[in-house]
Amino acid sequence: MAKKNEKYILAIDHGTSGPKPSIVSVYGDVHDWVLKEVPLHLPEAGAAEQDPKDWWKGIIEGSKELLENTSISIDDIIAICNTSQWSGTVPIDENGKLLMNCIIWMDTRGAEQMRKFHKGLLKVGGYNMIKMLKWIKLTGGGPTLSGKDPIAHILWIKDKYPEIYEKSYKFLEPQDWVNYKLTGKIATSEATIHMHWLTDIRDINNVKYSKKLIKKLKLDISKFPEIKKTTDVLGTITKEVATDLGLSEETKVIMGAPDLHTATIGSGAIEDYKGHFAIGTSDWLLCHYPRKKVDIFHNMGSAPSGIPGKYMLLNEQEIAGGALSFLRDKILYHKDELLQEEKVLDVYKIFDKIVEKTPPGAHNLIFTPWLFGERSPIDDHTVRGGIYNISLDTTREHLIRAIFEGVAFNIKWLLIYVEKFIAKWVKKEKPELIRDKKIMPELNIIGGGANSDIWCQIFADVLDRTINQVENPIQANARGAAFIASVGLGYLTWDQIPGLIKYSNVFKPNPENRAIYDKLFEEFLRIYKKMGRTYKNLNTMH
Repeated sequence: MAKKNEKYILAIDHGTSGPKPSIVSVYGDVHDWVLKEVPLHLPEAGAAEQDPKDWWKGIIEGSKELLENTSISIDDIIAICNTSQWSGTVPIDENGKLLMNCIIWMDTRGAEQMRKFHKGLLKVGGYNMIKMLKWIKLTGGGPTLSGKDPIAHILWIKDKYPEIYEKSYKFLEPQDWVNYKLTGKIATSEATIHMHWLTDIRDINNVKYSKKLIKKLKLDISKFPEIKKTTDVLGTITKEVATDLGLSEETKVIMGAPDLHTATIGSGAIEDYKGHFAIGTSDWLLCHYPRKKVDIFHNMGSAPSGIPGKYMLLNEQEIAGGALSFLRDKILYHKDELLQEEKVLDVYKIFDKIVEKTPPGAHNLIFTPWLFGERSPIDDHTVRGGIYNISLDTTREHLIRAIFEGVAFNIKWLLIYVEKFIAKWVKKEKPELIRDKKIMPELNIIGGGANSDIWCQIFADVLDRTINQVENPIQANARGAAFIASVGLGYLTWDQIPGLIKYSNVFKPNPENRAIYDKLFEEFLRIYKKMGRTYKNLNTMH
């Protein structure tokens, strides 16, 4: 219910599935939201694209629908803050015209360019260590072999479509393109631009482009946008946007940050070393911390946070909830048997009920969720998913439970290295956070998968951690975007945010399941160790 005299943010959570415009109070209460799905295009092997015009259509239509049906006064909506999918590339010409589809975060076509970049005598895990040490010193990371970073996209465009490269006035992240459409102004935030691996982040209060690195890549620095703070006001909305949405032309647009950053803020994990993980199409397990560090061997490093002046741990796993979508769309339901939208949503509730009735361990069935390669804790675009230990008495129930558990095993694999990443600092600076020798004894969970109570319990059991189920977890990104706007406009301070987060439930590990999950996790790790070479042979183009 709208509160008298309260102010609101139009927060746009622009993910891979489509934009979700939301009305969120400056104190993080989500009033209402809508989803406008957009298509994903996979035109060739390794390709993953979306048409930004589809994004914009969804943003305008969704926001208009939301604003027309709200009980909140339009006059109380004081700003817009967008949070987009990260690590995408949108080339525009000097008139702002799109030159091609957006190459999104899943696209691996730049892997060839990354292999060329990493050529050299001194290589570890395929990485040119001489180059990487230079990059790590400045950026806290470096171009990955997967080809999924924007720098790989841009080098691929330069090699394969030189005419598009030459016509490109700016290469924008999805975040930056949406902000451009809202205001007519071009800029990027220090958080948004980071995945390009072109910025010097050694001084977290003065993030800037490294001319040296850009020169080494033989790129033109003028093709990259001006850098601002996430809390800066980019400008006001254009007259056209104001007319379309019925908002005042004085409505401010806050720079904002990508989805990983706003999710971290919206989860309530604001304090250093307090962790959260997100279960959407993909997943991550992140925290804030005060200084730069990198673990190149497990594809984790430092990034400028959505909170200016802080670093954020950066990692991602490619598939989490996407495994359930795969099960629904590719295994259980044929395309000719399309379900009504409300029934599609019910499928996940059915999965939950099935899993609740199926004993832990899924009859020793193991699912590996590497359906689109993997980023962390291994950077391997050739690895693939699998179902192991199938027998004649394997049932559908075992399969579904194994998928839930397999995603949890994958996150446990990541948690091991996240805790190692911060352990030294926590022991020295905040030993009071450690319980039962666990560096992260509890974790907040957000994302669509966090709506599943049984999945939250499986995470608690597999990870052997307390899991705090954030209320309205699918709106953590929008909540985080609203918090950025609130701080930028002076309504909140960062340290007030944890106290504004509500939890639906708290899940404790069930000690009765410890032995079975420890055993299966050991075998889960063994599968990658034994199968890594096979996947590489099967999925490497020659």
